Amino acid sequence: MSTRWSPVGWLRVCPSETDGAADTMNRTNRRVRTAMITLLFGAGTTFLAAESGTANETTEASIDRIVLTDGNEITAPILKETEDTVYLDLPFEVLAVPRTKVKEIFRAGGNDTNTETASSNYLYSVAQGVLPERTPRDLADELGAAVIKVSTPSGLGSGFIVHEDGFAITNAHVIQGETNIKATVFSEEGQQFHREIIEDIEIVAVNDAIDLALIKLTHPEEDGKFPIVLVEGGDEIDVGEDVFAIGNPLGLERTLSTGTVSTTNRGFFGLAFIQTTAEINPGNSGGPLFNLKGEVVGCTNMGALFADGIGFAIPARYIRDFIRNHEAFAYDKDNPNSGRKYQDPPERTDFTPPSQLNDR
Repeated sequence: MSTRWSPVGWLRVCPSETDGAADTMNRTNRRVRTAMITLLFGAGTTFLAAESGTANETTEASIDRIVLTDGNEITAPILKETEDTVYLDLPFEVLAVPRTKVKEIFRAGGNDTNTETASSNYLYSVAQGVLPERTPRDLADELGAAVIKVSTPSGLGSGFIVHEDGFAITNAHVIQGETNIKATVFSEEGQQFHREIIEDIEIVAVNDAIDLALIKLTHPEEDGKFPIVLVEGGDEIDVGEDVFAIGNPLGLERTLSTGTVSTTNRGFFGLAFIQTTAEINPGNSGGPLFNLKGEVVGCTNMGALFADGIGFAIPARYIRDFIRNHEAFAYDKDNPNSGRKYQDPPERTDFTPPSQLNDR
């Protein structure tokens, strides 16, 4: 770890190679044809990190751009973000920029998460490549519009939109036995905050066994598209990882709670749930549990009674499988409990061992 001077002040630099001057120069000489750093001093100038041979092709839309408080700019991929620091990927080293020096961040792809639809047959999207870690505060501003409030005559819950045509995930128990369902979507335009209630809701599929339901919202504008969240594409969540939930606990709209993953395989009802310290209360049910990359790693569905910091979420692998196979759990309007539902077995009346098990 070393400290070096740049126009943004004294910055902590974490070298990816040894700090020895000779070693650094030798590696630089060998790799100068494949990487470059242009450092121009003065207000309004730019730090550029790009691979040689592609530098002329590098555009602001394809790489992150950080505007500093003194007018300088740094153009480089963001590796990770915390509450205090933004880490940038420069050739040979990682640059740690204090947030107090950051005025604005323009992300690759126009500040929209770069996504790739998993398949034309699926109704969810996953991230293309590796996303940088960011703070819940930044992610909430971007993802909040895709988190909805689900209302029925019997109560409130949450949900999240996974497809731009309005397909959304919530808990089966949130809409259980209900057909009169409303969804509230939220949006912000500058300083304006908008709340829109959508009453045209279709129940697409219900799986009581894993407590998931797929619903479809009708956009108020013809050919209008909804904002979406990404579903985590693998099973990479680890114990101790920071996560956060967005939902409507007790009807308190757009509430964010943070925590960590306590375990990834807490067993209930024959399923493995994510246990988290993020607060999960009535009304959070059906809402998303995010990692710091902004991916949905779980669908919150229950919390421990009379205990704080013990909440549970349905892992993303169950969500992906349910969406891919939603036709198997297609909702039947004539049967509010449609979807496979297993009845309790008959009670046993004879507790003696079966005669077939007797030794002969």
